[in-house]
Amino acid sequence: MNTESETPGMRATVERLSAKPVVFLHTLPRWVLLVAVFALLVVGMWGNGWVGAAGLLVLLAFLTWFAYLNWPALDTSGRALRVVAMGLLAAFAVGHVVGGF
Repeated sequence: MNTESETPGMRATVERLSAKPVVFLHTLPRWVLLVAVFALLVVGMWGNGWVGAAGLLVLLAFLTWFAYLNWPALDTSGRALRVVAMGLLAAFAVGHVVGGF
């Protein structure tokens, strides 16, 4: 199996499936997405146990999705910033589940 030939197909599929949701998000007022991200972050930081972890994991899923879509256009510092942000969100989510936070 040649993974190099499968990768563009997978990327094209993800981009095709993401087109409608991205257009929908683009039609929303900017403040709606900002409030949604802030609300998920607040739930994630102030929620206890699985509630806090769920808020952070939803935020992590959106960040990962956007990072995947933008990855080819990013420079090294942009990629590093997204990887660090995803790692921190994942660490905080795990911390909520195991009772560290």
